[in-house]
Amino acid sequence: MAGDGASSPARNFAIILIVHLAVLVLWQVLVDAFHVPKFILPSPLATVQTLGTASYAWGANTLVTAVEILGGFALGAFVGVALAVIFSWAPLVSLVLLPLFVTLNMIPKVALGPLFIVWFSYGILPNILIAFSICFFPILLTTARGLREVEPDLLDLVKSLRGSRWTLFRKIQLPGSLPYVFSGMKVGAILAVAGAIVGEFIASERGLGYLMIQVQSSLDTPAMVMAVVLLTLLGVTLYGLVLALERMFVVGDARQT
Repeated sequence: MAGDGASSPARNFAIILIVHLAVLVLWQVLVDAFHVPKFILPSPLATVQTLGTASYAWGANTLVTAVEILGGFALGAFVGVALAVIFSWAPLVSLVLLPLFVTLNMIPKVALGPLFIVWFSYGILPNILIAFSICFFPILLTTARGLREVEPDLLDLVKSLRGSRWTLFRKIQLPGSLPYVFSGMKVGAILAVAGAIVGEFIASERGLGYLMIQVQSSLDTPAMVMAVVLLTLLGVTLYGLVLALERMFVVGDARQT
C-alpha cells in the first residue's frame, strides 16, 4: 500500500503530461491539415519558434512580469492575513473597516491603473499594486472566516485552563484556519496573474503584457500565444508553490495532532 501511495503523484503527473502532449500534437496536426493561417491560429511549433526572436527579450519581459505577480501576491497574502488576525482580535475594527474594504473591492481594478501611474509613475510598482488590489481581498475574507470558525469546545477548554489570547490564537485559531488561509491564497495566486497583466496592458514599458500589445499591431499571433503560454506557466508555478506549502503545513499539522 505504501508503494501505491508513493507512486500516485508520479502516476498523476504522467497522466497530466500525456494529456497535454496529446493536445499539442492534435493542435499541430489540425493546423497543418487545414492550412490555418499563422495570424489566426499558429501551430505549437510556430509558437515556440518565436522564442528565437531576440528583439522580443522574452527572458527580461518574463522576469518583469514574474516579479510583479510575486510581489503583488506576497503583499496581498501578508496584508490579507494580517488584517484578518486584527479583525479576529478586535471585532470593533472589523465592524468598521470590513465594509470599507468591501466597497473598495467593488472598484474596477482597470480604473485604478491610471491613478497608480499618476501617483507612482511608470514601472513595476503600479503593476504590483494592481495585482495586490485584486488578490488581497479573497485572502482576507477566507482567513477571517477560518479564524472565526473555532470549535466552541476548544474555546471552553482554553478558557478553563486560563489560557491567554495568544495561546488561543497559536494553539487553536491558527492551526484551524490554515486550510482557509491556503484556500484564499490559491485564489489569490490566480488573481495576481490577472492583476499584473491588467497593469501592463494599461501602461507599461516592460513585461509580457506590454509585449503582447506591441506584437498585436504587427499581427504576430505566434508571439502573442507564446506570451499567453508563459503567463500560464507563471500562474501554474505560483499556484503549485502555494499548493506545496499547503501540503507541508496543513498535512504536517494534521499529522502532529
